[in-house]
Amino acid sequence: MRRAFTGALAAVMAVALFAVPPARAGSGGLHEVAGVDDGDMLKMRAGPGTGYRILLGLPNGTALRLHECQQTGSTRWCLVSLRHARGVRGYVSAGYLRRR
Repeated sequence: MRRAFTGALAAVMAVALFAVPPARAGSGGLHEVAGVDDGDMLKMRAGPGTGYRILLGLPNGTALRLHECQQTGSTRWCLVSLRHARGVRGYVSAGYLRRR
């Protein structure tokens, strides 16, 4: 009985370990905005989702410092700050970030 319990516990822990992506995967360092359509801007938001208010519009090439990312629905959102104004922080879609 003890062996069965230990095996079941190990299986549950393995699934939990690999099923949940780490909150900070791919985070850190300098990134830049890339892939935004001409004439448009990437929206920096107050929180991780489109329901949050827009703080800024960021054109392609804007340098950002990436702090952490999280999955919200089908989109991965990253907390970023402007490279030259670190007090300006918000969330952007990870799909528009490229490592510098």
